[in-house]
Amino acid sequence: MTKIIGENLTVENMTIPPIARLIGFNIVEIGEGRAVMELEVEKKHWNPMGTLHGGVICDVADAAMGMAYYSTLGEGETFTTIELKMNFLKPVREGLLRAEARVIKGGKTMGLLQCEVTDSKNSLVAFTTSTCMTLRGESAEGR
Repeated sequence: MTKIIGENLTVENMTIPPIARLIGFNIVEIGEGRAVMELEVEKKHWNPMGTLHGGVICDVADAAMGMAYYSTLGEGETFTTIELKMNFLKPVREGLLRAEARVIKGGKTMGLLQCEVTDSKNSLVAFTTSTCMTLRGESAEGR
């Protein structure tokens, strides 16, 4: 993955993450400390009750928060998620799902992020927080 350049969506030679291809979500926007992902909900994303599976919502939110955190890292730094919490607020069956993530507090070692997931009517579907740890040196190799 190549470093993000500029304040808004300027991504050079960025490889689409395999999970995005598998689930079908799109990277809409990445800026300094923020990111937006979207998913058009289809029946293939449903759980047995006929609503969007919570794990799919979690994947999209986690990806958005990861991209937001990644956009703040320096050369040679990578990261890993060490904690993730999600509150599911309403079911979704169809339409566009939007995950908007931002870094709340970044530090030398840890970062706190949040993500609001909304439906096509801009109604809050889920609220997520995450803690990410910055990796450097040997810890960052091969990541």
